Amino acid sequence: MLMPRALVIGSPIGHSRSPVIHEAGYRAAGLTDWSYDRAEVTADEVPEFLAGLDSDVRGLSVTMPCKEAALAAAATATPLATGVRAANTLVRTDDGWHADNTDVAGVVGALRGAGCEGTQHAVVLGSGATARAVIAALAELGVSDVTFVVRTTARPETLALADKLGIDAQVVRQDADEVPALVGRCLLVVSTLPQGGADVVADRLVDAPSLRIGPAAGPYVLDVVYADWPTRLAQVMQERGATVVNGLDMLVHQAAAQFELFTATPAPIADMMQAASDAVK
Repeated sequence: MLMPRALVIGSPIGHSRSPVIHEAGYRAAGLTDWSYDRAEVTADEVPEFLAGLDSDVRGLSVTMPCKEAALAAAATATPLATGVRAANTLVRTDDGWHADNTDVAGVVGALRGAGCEGTQHAVVLGSGATARAVIAALAELGVSDVTFVVRTTARPETLALADKLGIDAQVVRQDADEVPALVGRCLLVVSTLPQGGADVVADRLVDAPSLRIGPAAGPYVLDVVYADWPTRLAQVMQERGATVVNGLDMLVHQAAAQFELFTATPAPIADMMQAASDAVK
């Protein structure tokens, strides 16, 4: 009899901490028959990869650059995944793969855990698939106004989602004069950029005037990057009095939601968080 298992797919995938996090969850929950692994898969390879999986694979965690391809390849999808236009989770059902997006739960859990809630305005660096999950999460947290900071132009589907969720969106180029003050003074900043992607913004903040207010009042900064911590942005903002939320918190919260979808068992989130923290040290 085949034992149940799950995988994380993406490219590159060797750095992923998802196996460590999920395996820790299995051990803590007593699911000794479950296992979790990783597979190098590009976006173009997603349909063929899914078709070749054995029935013992109960779920897939999906990372870049496969999230949009995973949604397209799924037989069914949650309204959330459809709205975000990206799936970071695929669950096997009798009718085929079912797409979901737990990145939203990851952002909400990470920010609420840090005490961030009730802020009306946020700055979001980037406008890709991760930014759309962030926008959905910010809407749940009550944010009504977002400024996207982008290199050139914002993705139209991301702006459309913000509009659908009732969020007033503005777009500012990364090289605009107002960016240092905008980012430095905002009470909630979320970077959805990959490792090094926010360095330009961080460097512009170094010599720029910025409010220095204590963590109890904000600002809050969530950087979705979790490797090679702290990022340049996290370091600069923390020096200015920000409460910085590591991307690892988001990763664990979204993994906990996946864990429950895959196994139908409550996630032992404290054990998963400890394993993730140990793995990146």
